[in-house]
Amino acid sequence: MPLPQRILVIRLSAMGDIAMCVPVLLALKRDYPSVEIVALSRKRFRSILEHIPDITFIEADVDNRHKGVSGLYRLSKEIKALKIDAVADFHNVLRSKILRTFLRGIPKSKIDKGRAEKKKLINDPTFFKPLTHSTERYANVLRELGFKVELKGNEFLPKKAVLPQIHDQIGRKTSKWVGFAPFAAHETKAVTIKKAKKLVKAISQDDQITILLFGGGKKEQEQLQIIAGTTSNVINMAGITSFENELSVMSQLDAMIAMDSGNGHLAALYGVPVITLWGNTHPYAGFAPYAQPEENQLTANRDKFPLVPTSIFGNKVVKGYKKATSSIKVKQVVERLKIVLES
Repeated sequence: MPLPQRILVIRLSAMGDIAMCVPVLLALKRDYPSVEIVALSRKRFRSILEHIPDITFIEADVDNRHKGVSGLYRLSKEIKALKIDAVADFHNVLRSKILRTFLRGIPKSKIDKGRAEKKKLINDPTFFKPLTHSTERYANVLRELGFKVELKGNEFLPKKAVLPQIHDQIGRKTSKWVGFAPFAAHETKAVTIKKAKKLVKAISQDDQITILLFGGGKKEQEQLQIIAGTTSNVINMAGITSFENELSVMSQLDAMIAMDSGNGHLAALYGVPVITLWGNTHPYAGFAPYAQPEENQLTANRDKFPLVPTSIFGNKVVKGYKKATSSIKVKQVVERLKIVLES
């Protein structure tokens, strides 16, 4: 049976998960260059996916045109017009399930999220072992369709040129660029402003390093400005340019320090070494940035916080665990950064 040549790949959110789709789709294009990928996602993720070779992007406007069952039916008709040969559902949520139903007669495969083992990981402290990484789960969806996709750990997007007007704002790269994204969607995954300031102060002592702070939204912009202070080699990137331009700067980083959040995954897309700080979540759940060594995953002290991970996504607050991320010492991060920058 011939392999499908035009595949619909569904992943509607979130940013980190979208980013982890990229190396899998790059591997597919490397191993099967004639295959056409049609990516269905939200508009704001176009900038992440559009650099995959020969990809066609379809916007899932689930808040307006494609809202509800009738909207998904309308979307299914738009997809059918593209004459796709197969559906690879990397999301497997209610919306994508309904859409798959409307796309009857087309071969389909869907992600196995491993919910049972993830539940055991957070509920049974004795069950503490690494689970299948998300990229392998995505690759398995393609394998079910007949593609022998192999992830080699070198599937990165090419680095992007930084526009002259961005250099005018942040200066030319005359030192090591280290990104720092101290925030996350859930408070249990972030560091405090106080801890972030201490870390920035410690790193900025090296005048051969420029720290670029990343975050989004007005509140984070204001908090990052507090963290940046008036130190000349600390620059707040939040709110000064477009997301696309932020990605170009991120691609040129020498290292990124991030929480268990989207910014770490974005930097990893370009092969940037990413040091990740884990609080109530843990890399064993399978969400570490792609192709990053275990040594770069700095986790909460499980002697003090034996129930870690308390949740998969950081949305569960356990009494006494609010400051688990703070058990990761500034010295640990600085020492790891030094090793990364010297390697």
